[in-house]
Amino acid sequence: MSLNIDMEVKHDVLCIRVSGELDHHTADQLREQATKALESENVRHIVLNLEHLTFMDSSGLGVVLGRYKQIKQLHGEMVVCAISPPIKRLFDMSGLFKIIRLEPTEEYALERLGVA
Repeated sequence: MSLNIDMEVKHDVLCIRVSGELDHHTADQLREQATKALESENVRHIVLNLEHLTFMDSSGLGVVLGRYKQIKQLHGEMVVCAISPPIKRLFDMSGLFKIIRLEPTEEYALERLGVA
């Protein structure tokens, strides 16, 4: 299975929607696209929508952590939303929810970041 990535900028928020499998085969694809968007757009925050993500491994966690560090350097925030129970468990075990906020939906995440 492959990874599909949809990116959209709403005001100063980069919305990244991923579906499929985020693993060592596809992690570079997300890393490159997200980094390019962060460098070329006027972005301050990231909303990562994982609603249709079916699998993630440690490579995927590494990409998420790397984008978190990038957005922190811009004094922004990363919010993860619409996460499935198996992926949520992976985030819990890795400790990422200690630094990255979780919201139930993309709309709510955008609202919390001040984008209506």
